[in-house]
Amino acid sequence: MSIQVLKPKFQIEECLQEIRQCLERGWTGMGFKTVEFEAAWREYTKHKNAFFLNSNTAGLHLAVKILKMQNGWQDGDEIISTPITFVSSNHAILYENLHVTFADVDEYLCLDPEDIARKINDRTRAVMFVGYGGRVGRLDQVIDLCKKHGLKLILDAAHMAGTTVNGVFPGTWDGVDVAVYSFQAVKNLPTGDSGMICFADDECDRLARQLAWLGINKDTYARSNAGAYKWKYDVDYLGYKYNGNAIMAAIALVQLKYLDADNARRREIAAMYQKGFENNPRIRIIGAPYADECAYHIYELIVPDREGLLSYLAEHDVFGGVHYRDNTDYKMYRYAQGTCPRAAEVSKHLITMPLHMWLTDDDVNRVIELVNSYVR
Repeated sequence: MSIQVLKPKFQIEECLQEIRQCLERGWTGMGFKTVEFEAAWREYTKHKNAFFLNSNTAGLHLAVKILKMQNGWQDGDEIISTPITFVSSNHAILYENLHVTFADVDEYLCLDPEDIARKINDRTRAVMFVGYGGRVGRLDQVIDLCKKHGLKLILDAAHMAGTTVNGVFPGTWDGVDVAVYSFQAVKNLPTGDSGMICFADDECDRLARQLAWLGINKDTYARSNAGAYKWKYDVDYLGYKYNGNAIMAAIALVQLKYLDADNARRREIAAMYQKGFENNPRIRIIGAPYADECAYHIYELIVPDREGLLSYLAEHDVFGGVHYRDNTDYKMYRYAQGTCPRAAEVSKHLITMPLHMWLTDDDVNRVIELVNSYVR
């Protein structure tokens, strides 16, 4: 049987029961289950605010837009971000006519605070920190930098559902202005596609809810069955259709119950990989601070011949992946080529190992054996 790099595992019967409630009630859009999941996420993470969206990408855009609105940023102002991420992190900055200044990555594949410090200038307004693979990296040092220079901090927590440090979610740390999570199809908490934006500031949360519903000042759920003239609303902003829906929230409510146990299994698999590769001098392992609390959305290696290894694994029905290509290789970000040499080099050799809830210990050992037999 083949081994996939990522494969979600759903609690099917429980999910269907939750979805059935939506269908029987005749409410599959925003409200009902979305409100319930927001409350469950706040309870689980201790975030002050949580608003359910249709994607992490939508949340990142709202994060940038609202911080720009609230702080008087101008077109052309800069946000420092990472080149090793999915392009949605950096697209969110461009959506608001801001400039992406790339800083290099550290040994954890997260932003390097020392390079951030070198890239700060009088147009810098914020830092977009990506918790790559679920790792917290040196987020504490980045927060200190942001406080020192009066910068806002956006935490792209797409990979961090369940990551904690001493039991505390990094997105709730003092100095994090907004954290945005992903519940996309293959994430640790999988739905079909959805996300959560968690602002520290109440007014920013209110704006997020309104902007995500076309700028309308009353959402459909608030207006339903509410009496005369409750159908009336005004439109204060040019908003977007970014809200989440009850079907995705119903799935998320079930999957949340299993998130901690699933992440514990992910850490077991990561530990097996760690042990299996630690004595191979041609393989570089990506470490993780607070590894015993890392969500490990993905597990990556740096190898000499990535394409050869991917082909060799595929010949044996094992399928690795690449997360992610250096964004400065893409046409629209090519202006920054050469500014992040570590990221550029890593991007050529980074490979993602299979990591998901369907893997058995035998599967993991099979992957280890195959990788070590090729990389020697």
